[in-house]
Amino acid sequence: MSNPDEAAFLKLINQHKGILYKASRIYADSVKDREDLQQEILIQLWKSYQNFKGNSEFSTWMYRVAINTAITFLKKEKQRFNNHTDVPHHFEVQQEDYNPTRDKQLEVFYSAVQELNSLEKAVIFYFMEGMSHQEIGNNLGISEGNARVKLNRTKEKIQQIIKKSGYEF
Repeated sequence: MSNPDEAAFLKLINQHKGILYKASRIYADSVKDREDLQQEILIQLWKSYQNFKGNSEFSTWMYRVAINTAITFLKKEKQRFNNHTDVPHHFEVQQEDYNPTRDKQLEVFYSAVQELNSLEKAVIFYFMEGMSHQEIGNNLGISEGNARVKLNRTKEKIQQIIKKSGYEF
């Protein structure tokens, strides 16, 4: 039997499932790690959902939780999370329709992103979500100008990594 909170939560998660997909794609390189990371982000979102006061957009809050979870998840030495007793185990998020053979460019891009540091990954993630320099800065706790510089440098770094790999767009 599901409660109203859970139903509202799942509705919001499914509306913003692209955030889950992109965060896991940027921060984890194998399919198994991406699935584990998505699951861990969902668990952290559910655990902290009661603290979500609606002071910001749900998506803004979800970005923060997703990125913080991704960073801490990757720092832990791939230990598996077996104790999910307090989390509903029937959360189901529809998967994105993704076909790597159909989209080689995206595959090359995500492969290049794996070489970025955590801050650069966050900057690119927010940029891919269509955030302005000001929004990126606010989310990262840096100035708008600093966010603009970091974004430009990160884009250049990705281009260099892709060039170095020999892939031509």
